[in-house]
Amino acid sequence: MNNKKVLLAGATGYLGQFLVKELKKRGYWVRVLIRHKKQLSKFESVDDYFVAQVTNTTELKGVTKDIDWIFSTIGITRQKDGLSYMDVDYKGNHNLLTEAKKTGVSAFQYVSAINGDKMRHLKIFEAKEKFVDELRGSGLDYCIIRPSGFYSDMRDFLNMAKKGRVYLFGDGQLKLNPIHGEDLAKVCVDKMEVGIKEATVGGSEILSHKQIAELALQVWNKPVKITYLPDWIRRLTITVFRLFTSSKTYGPIEFFLTAMATDNVADAYGYHQLDDFFKKEVNKELQSKGV
Repeated sequence: MNNKKVLLAGATGYLGQFLVKELKKRGYWVRVLIRHKKQLSKFESVDDYFVAQVTNTTELKGVTKDIDWIFSTIGITRQKDGLSYMDVDYKGNHNLLTEAKKTGVSAFQYVSAINGDKMRHLKIFEAKEKFVDELRGSGLDYCIIRPSGFYSDMRDFLNMAKKGRVYLFGDGQLKLNPIHGEDLAKVCVDKMEVGIKEATVGGSEILSHKQIAELALQVWNKPVKITYLPDWIRRLTITVFRLFTSSKTYGPIEFFLTAMATDNVADAYGYHQLDDFFKKEVNKELQSKGV
């Protein structure tokens, strides 16, 4: 039995739910930070829970009591509830770190994203990297994990493929190696246990955008129809959204379109394959519709 007590923030998200399972499998005592008590139904087994909004410093008081390690996957891709990236990705994690320092937490792991340190001009990374800087200087042991992309992010390809055509920018040859949540959860705990400060993490397969598009179309039994858009359209779209919409609207578009214009290949871990993930996603949708 592991004697360390862990707080997991962001536990109800894609990675968070796998982290709960991995930590419990290894014998850790786990407290989850949740926004509503009904979210407990998402977990098979946790030792404790704490209900609070990570953006509310009053509600958070006591969340880190008796905790040794914190794992935080707190962050938003699409801004909602009137909250910005700075509110959640930076201030939310800052609030947790403040509580951690009050109660003697020894180590804090934060999950950012690949190339975040090189793309601070994007609203999402401006907030994430501001917290990374703060965590590095906090005096706590820290671990920063930078995934190359989650399998759950690849659903955008599936959603396009369902309609019969996938749209890509450029020639479709840029590459990435997204990682399954189960594989990433194992890496997160491994890195924390051995004291690694920073790691960039990807999945077992390096795939081009074209290959991912083909996989998505194949699992929907669609003919391979891919439209390649010139890169100036991508750049123009970012500019137009920045000029004429708020960061709430353009933030996720800016992030997605910028990520689509570069290779995002990280050190390879795990064994899951994207084709299997796509098939399971399609089967779930078909079963939900009684097909």
